[in-house]
Amino acid sequence: MDESFNFLSLVKARQSDRRFDATRLVEPEKLNYILEAAQLAPSACNAQPWKIIVVDQTDLAVEIGKAAAGLGMNKFAKDAPVHLVIVEESGNLTSILGSKLKNKYYPLMDIGILASHIALAAEDCGLGSCILGWFDEERFKHLLEIPSKKRVLLDVVIGYSLNQKKIKKRKAFKSIASFNKYK
Repeated sequence: MDESFNFLSLVKARQSDRRFDATRLVEPEKLNYILEAAQLAPSACNAQPWKIIVVDQTDLAVEIGKAAAGLGMNKFAKDAPVHLVIVEESGNLTSILGSKLKNKYYPLMDIGILASHIALAAEDCGLGSCILGWFDEERFKHLLEIPSKKRVLLDVVIGYSLNQKKIKKRKAFKSIASFNKYK
C-alpha cells in the first residue's frame, strides 16, 4: 500500500507520551471528537461495557494524576490536562453468556479496543496520550464518586505532548504473525 495511507500514518505517529504541557488545555471540540470516536468503538455483541469519566477540571485532573503516580510510576500524569477514566460496566446478556460459554472475558477486550480508539483519535487531533493501568483505584473512586463495587480499568491521559516523535521499535513481522498455520 501507498505510505500516504492515512490510517497507517496515524498508527505510526501515535505513541505513549509521558510529558505534557500542563498550561495548555485541550479544546472542547477536540475532546468531543475523541469521545465520538470512543462512542463508535466496537464491542462484543455491541455491549459497550464501559463508562468514561472525563476529567478536565484542572484541580481534579492534578489530583487524579497524583493518584496515578504511585510507587514512582506515572509521575507525568499530574501534568495531563485531561484524564479519560474508564470504568467497567455490565455487558448485555448476549455478551455475558458468550463470555461464560467461550471462557473469554469480552469486556476486558472491549475496553482495550475502546482505549485504542481514544489514543488514535487523540493523535488525529494533534494531541498526545498514554494509556495507564497503574493507579490508586480506591483514590480514583473516592475523587470521582465511583461506586465501590465498580472496577476502574484504565486512565487515558491526554494533552499537548512535549515529547519528540520516535520511530517505533517492534518485533519482526514473522515473529508476531504467520499465514494459514501457527509457526
